[in-house]
Amino acid sequence: MARPVVVARDVKKSFQHMGRTLDVLRGIDLTIDEGEMVGIVGQSGAGKSTLLHCIGTLDVITSGSLKIDDAELTELSGARLAALRNRTIGFVFQFHHLLPEFSALENVVMPGLIQGRSRRDMEGRARALLEEVGLKERVLHRPGELSGGEQQRVALARALVLEPKLLLADEPTGNLDSRTSEQIHQLFYTVNEQRKTTIVIVTHNAALAAGMPRVVTLRDGRVERDERRARGAAPSSEVSERTGKVEV
Repeated sequence: MARPVVVARDVKKSFQHMGRTLDVLRGIDLTIDEGEMVGIVGQSGAGKSTLLHCIGTLDVITSGSLKIDDAELTELSGARLAALRNRTIGFVFQFHHLLPEFSALENVVMPGLIQGRSRRDMEGRARALLEEVGLKERVLHRPGELSGGEQQRVALARALVLEPKLLLADEPTGNLDSRTSEQIHQLFYTVNEQRKTTIVIVTHNAALAAGMPRVVTLRDGRVERDERRARGAAPSSEVSERTGKVEV
């Protein structure tokens, strides 16, 4: 039986804004098992990114229970949360957040150096990952010398360099053209299949969502649907041909 990596029970998240309370997550129940690849979809404002940030320990939930790799996040101090995040979670965002003054190799190496690991070991890992994502000839190029798709490949390699159990991606192809987006999609599938990394992706991209084996639809801060299907099967939610987005 697969072991749960993420367990959310009645998770709520509220923000204070101009004297008002904004309830973004309104009771999320969700379990994600080791090795799963899960898409999170829904209209803007449904709570997708907020949920991802809570799972990634970047935001603290207001109430409920949220466990990552058996650790109850509400019981951990800031330092222990940071340690769990560094040990267990990798992030890929829509905007890659690469350091512009450093090469692709140096950007990928950076998380390991921050943890105090040896440069020699990290550079070996980084070169292997950059080759794996198709950038063998671009390791010494800086972000400004790379295309948008190449920069996102570097970001993916950086997220994987410490071999996290859980990879979180927030609109990872949101600012890429369709051809490059498909290439990035295939890289996520490859990582999931070959490395068995648990992957959770927030996306508006219909093509990416349609190919994923599990899709969770949020509406108004709650789970509206949780579907499992064969990879490549069409989702039951409608796909707008005009916008290319999942309509829920």
